[in-house]
Amino acid sequence: MTPARPRRIARVRPLAPAPSSSPSSDSSPDSDKAQLPEQFFVANDAADFAGTAGRTWKVVESPFPGSRANAGSGRRKGWEPGAEVLEDSFTFLAPSVPANVLGMAHNTGQAGRELPAQAFHKAATSVIGPGEAIELPAGIGLVEPEAELAVVVGRTAKNLTLDDARTAVLGYTIGNDVTARKLQKSDELWLSAKSQDTFTPAGPWIVTGLDHADLPVGVVHNGTELPTASTADLGWKVDEILVYLTSFMTLHPGDLVLTGFPAASAGIQPGDTVTCRVGGIGELSNPVTAAS
Repeated sequence: MTPARPRRIARVRPLAPAPSSSPSSDSSPDSDKAQLPEQFFVANDAADFAGTAGRTWKVVESPFPGSRANAGSGRRKGWEPGAEVLEDSFTFLAPSVPANVLGMAHNTGQAGRELPAQAFHKAATSVIGPGEAIELPAGIGLVEPEAELAVVVGRTAKNLTLDDARTAVLGYTIGNDVTARKLQKSDELWLSAKSQDTFTPAGPWIVTGLDHADLPVGVVHNGTELPTASTADLGWKVDEILVYLTSFMTLHPGDLVLTGFPAASAGIQPGDTVTCRVGGIGELSNPVTAAS
């Protein structure tokens, strides 16, 4: 069977605000959604991401049915399912609103595989989208970005096996596991090191049908490309990670699972720009600022 061509799905917000409407007593779900910041889902099947076809997207229903956090906004003219929207008419958001964000410790090569699988938690509130600022608190010390292949969970999943783990995957995106090294040494659970506000950039889109076995991964720091590695270098692979995680917890639609960082990094400071690259997906760029 010929594998399906990868498809991109993105969560976006129109640049122009929705036209105001007169007050209404309508309490329908669409009316409720219209009061929240807008989020729509769009899809693109073009092989060339940068070409004209790659920048023309089609509005689709949420790929996370049943997830209230990932529901689309209320009706808006020009943004009905099936409508075409140009990339310069919206901004990319983080690809989902996760209930859980998880990473894998010591998963940087075969040496990590020789240790028991071990996950860590990142607060869902640490997730930001492309172009949003990574904010560094004063006195935090050395902070480094980590470019990672991130799994986007597509359905509720518990007790997965190697045979069915892939059925829980909607697709893959880029995650930046920003980490404060001093806090990582003093906090054995790593929570303060990895769950600071803005410490999990993700995006810019989800790619479905991606062969993730051997993709280049790396960081570009202020325009300088640091030494890269490959997803093939990860000790624990995607299916094994999902089996491990769902052996003790339930994953939900929209959850993000960061798989590990096998490449080189560098310390960041306010004024920097960090770009994370994963082959087959693209680039995720974020400026760095001082936290207010």
